[in-house]
Amino acid sequence: MNEKTNNVKAQTERLTAFEHWTKKAVWPAYLGCFWAVIYAVFVRFYQAAGGTIGLPGQFEDPKTMYMASYLAGVLIMTCGFILIALVKPWGRVVPAWMPFIGGKNIHRLIILIPTLTCTAYLIAHGISGMITKALLLADVITIQFTGWISLDVHSLALWSLLFYEPWFVIMGILSGLTASHYAQASGISLSAFRRSLVIYLFFVFLLTMFCVFYIIFNLS
Repeated sequence: MNEKTNNVKAQTERLTAFEHWTKKAVWPAYLGCFWAVIYAVFVRFYQAAGGTIGLPGQFEDPKTMYMASYLAGVLIMTCGFILIALVKPWGRVVPAWMPFIGGKNIHRLIILIPTLTCTAYLIAHGISGMITKALLLADVITIQFTGWISLDVHSLALWSLLFYEPWFVIMGILSGLTASHYAQASGISLSAFRRSLVIYLFFVFLLTMFCVFYIIFNLS
């Protein structure tokens, strides 16, 4: 018994502060779900209903944009609830009512790949948007915004820099922390987790830089 306890203690001591914290913490999933629902309801559904706060201009095709905003809200809300499933035991098992595979464990990659893909998109979108909107406001670059009849570019850039893009970054961070918890809770080895984390962070950096250069050289 003492030997087993010492082995568990030694394994715990080998964890970094980040690894130990994310292995225990489940609140990022709940906060991420709340963050997604609030944004979906008070931004996307509000704008889908014709709300104009945060939209300093007039769309060329309002009905299409309203529908797009509504669908985005549904998707964002769904992603928020998926984060809850990642920290629940039932989120790792196929529902019993499904034929042939009901009750079987879900392979971690089936959950991690789409979650980490969305996380990378959220973070890259937010950071690249903040960088390019700051450059736009500083008159370093110009950006062509399509789909508008009239638009206050300065006001839209401020909304993006101070509100929309930070939401993406925060949502991406919460999603990434939840994915980290899920990976460790699903039994991934410590060496594989660390190696994957380094590769993933490098990928997110490259994706962010790609988005920045794409916006500057293709949308300006």
